[in-house]
Amino acid sequence: MLGQVISVNKNLVEVSLSGDLKGINNLINHHVVLEEDNMKVVGEIRDISVNKLMVILLGEIVNNHFISGVIKRPSISSVCRLVRQEELNLILGYEDTSSKNVYIGSMPLYDNAQIHIKVNDFLAHHFAVFGNTGSGKSCSVARIFQNIFYNRAAVPENAHIFIFDVYGEYHNAFSHINQTSPALNFKTYTTKTEFPDTEIIKIPLWLLGVDDIALLLGANNHTQIPIIEKALRLVSIFARDEDNIILYKNDIIARALMDILYSGNPAGQIRDQLLAILSTFNTKDLNLETKLVQPGYIRTLRQCFVIDRDGKLHEMQLLAEFFSTFFKDGLTLKLPDGSYPYTLNHLKDALDFALISEGVLKSTKVYDDFNSLKVRLLSLINSNYREYFQDNEYISKERFVNNIVTTYDGKKAQIINFNINYVDDRFAKVITKIYSKLLFDYGTSMENRGNFPMHIILEEAHRYVQNDNDINLLGYNIFDRITKEGRKYGIILGLISQRPSELSETSLSQCSNFFIFKMVHPKDTEYIRNMVPGITDEIVEKLKTLQPGNCVAFGSAFKIPVIIYFDMPNPKPFSSSADISKVWFN
Repeated sequence: MLGQVISVNKNLVEVSLSGDLKGINNLINHHVVLEEDNMKVVGEIRDISVNKLMVILLGEIVNNHFISGVIKRPSISSVCRLVRQEELNLILGYEDTSSKNVYIGSMPLYDNAQIHIKVNDFLAHHFAVFGNTGSGKSCSVARIFQNIFYNRAAVPENAHIFIFDVYGEYHNAFSHINQTSPALNFKTYTTKTEFPDTEIIKIPLWLLGVDDIALLLGANNHTQIPIIEKALRLVSIFARDEDNIILYKNDIIARALMDILYSGNPAGQIRDQLLAILSTFNTKDLNLETKLVQPGYIRTLRQCFVIDRDGKLHEMQLLAEFFSTFFKDGLTLKLPDGSYPYTLNHLKDALDFALISEGVLKSTKVYDDFNSLKVRLLSLINSNYREYFQDNEYISKERFVNNIVTTYDGKKAQIINFNINYVDDRFAKVITKIYSKLLFDYGTSMENRGNFPMHIILEEAHRYVQNDNDINLLGYNIFDRITKEGRKYGIILGLISQRPSELSETSLSQCSNFFIFKMVHPKDTEYIRNMVPGITDEIVEKLKTLQPGNCVAFGSAFKIPVIIYFDMPNPKPFSSSADISKVWFN
């Protein structure tokens, strides 16, 4: 017995020590039972003075089961004692080592006793791993999944783990899982276009929707969405070789020319804009050399743009009548449905036509609003990033996803690593969002809900899962949508970050399990205190003094918050700090 309760203040209990504690190890963070008659209340020692203990209440043991949370509080006459081993097993759950459970780590406070948690309690919920750089985040994530995949008693051959790897750290940690079981395989995609042994990330444009193209082109205003939608409707004209396609082109060009003709601008400006459009956008029927046949003479369109001595466009009526012959009412275009391929150049042509149909050449405001989309698309086409879109061979969405989870020799891959280390942050964010949305759409469209579980793990998640402009632009953020809707479909998000204060509040609020390593930045600790469900002041204080490799774990997979030490992964990810002394003094 340690002593007797002398005061109870909400969930904080004061215990008067009854004997000499010499020979007993430091009891801070150890668990105790406050016992009276048949009632057992479990607490954790928060503070020790010369003759007193301060205990924070955690739960109750009822009928040989531990229940988190306290309804009945101990009375003044309750006795305080250290928890017994069988009670600790109930509280921590580390005695359960069945094949469908996973070993997480050990408890330094209790002679490194092992902690096992149920796979469903952990991996059926969104989770977050936070901590300062060097605190052990990457190693702990690698260790957890190694423990799962190294378990020969239960091989997770139907797992789909998608890791978006900012620094290319995880290839070394998972590339050998096939040695554990021939049914397990690892696959890597890279953004390094010259990398010889790994497949380059590919993005089939025709599988993307309006929202994806908006992200790709860096749209920053919801008014740009209709022009992107119009461009996608027009892309079928440029991507497919059909006889009636020229009717659409002629109609678009003619209407743009007519708008300029009656814009009310000075004749010289009208002439220049007509020449500019027909120099860039033309067909075999409608171009600068198209002949207009009139009684007694034949002239080209170019010759009809002459301005007379009065400063007027002399053939304005003739031109209007000619342009109107190309109008085709009732022409309708559908958005791409993923049934045919198209390229960046097709998209460029479609966007050009969409812009002229919106009057970009005759309105400075329209030009300012929409021309940035064209500039970004041209920049993409002229950059090395175009490599990620240069795959003109048609593939369906279902086959594309199945190819992602299939190795080069036709085997099923359970861990797929996307190395996005070789692109800038903006494009890495776009890739991550587009792939996450594609996987989410695929998972939610399956007839048997949850039959294709997917875990999307984001390293440096604060770069991508942000309170950004997506809500205003698209009406949603894909990561917020996944955290709110994905769980029922088996689509789970894992956030790994050293700056939780920069994360989307919605995404973070939907996480159910947390592994928090050492954190000292006051903005981050305060954010965690306010945003993370179930966290207490006591947990926040622990975060500041944790050693590397140790974390505070809590959530739906844990009955109470626990301090866990993670074994080093074998092999380790490439996440260690640079060895400055070795380089300096070589």
